[in-house]
Amino acid sequence: MECRHAAVSSLSWVLVVGAAAYLLRQTRSCGEYGRYTKADSRCWPATLGWFLQEVPAFLVPLLLLLSTEEPEAGTGRRVLIWTFMLHYFYRSFVYSLLTRGRPVPLKIIFSSIVFCSLNGFLQGHYLLHCAQFQHTWLRNTRLFAGVLVFSIGLTINIHSDHVLRNLRKPGEYVYKIPRGGMFEFVSGANFFGEITEWCGYALAAWSLPAFAFAFFTICSIGPRAYYHHRYV
Repeated sequence: MECRHAAVSSLSWVLVVGAAAYLLRQTRSCGEYGRYTKADSRCWPATLGWFLQEVPAFLVPLLLLLSTEEPEAGTGRRVLIWTFMLHYFYRSFVYSLLTRGRPVPLKIIFSSIVFCSLNGFLQGHYLLHCAQFQHTWLRNTRLFAGVLVFSIGLTINIHSDHVLRNLRKPGEYVYKIPRGGMFEFVSGANFFGEITEWCGYALAAWSLPAFAFAFFTICSIGPRAYYHHRYV
């Protein structure tokens, strides 16, 4: 498949503009899920909701990967696409099964499915068909540093989820102040970890789609971390 430059550029800028719009919206109210879910919202169980909304960002790049012949200097591309997919494998097949969170509103599930599908295609298509890596990519300091930052962020994210999950018993939705790990330094350690992940990914990929996604992450869960901090 040839690189669809126009589609890549358009989707990237849609992410940027959408991120700015969502950031502006969250200056008035936080995203309506979790503790901010409205009482009259139609919801699905957290396990099913989280799985359905996150899994497209794993499956779409996987399908692109399986249908793509090995390109020149393809290993570097695959390192980054598997880095991207690793996060969503965790979210879809690990976090969703372990979560003890509140049921997820249907409108959040469906909007997340659309976002994860489009972003999964954007990141996967760009890395597999548009990105250019030299044969010396293994000695690329920026790529190595970015993957390292991503790994640190993923570790913080997973550990923070573990801390939050063990604050309450199954079926209990009361909120408690988490302690330990990065929660000793920031009140939204799970959000900090995820933002760190995608900033590292953007550094490693060094592309408009990756930076657009990192910017979207900051604009979407950054304000949520602020609301959590104010809540406690």
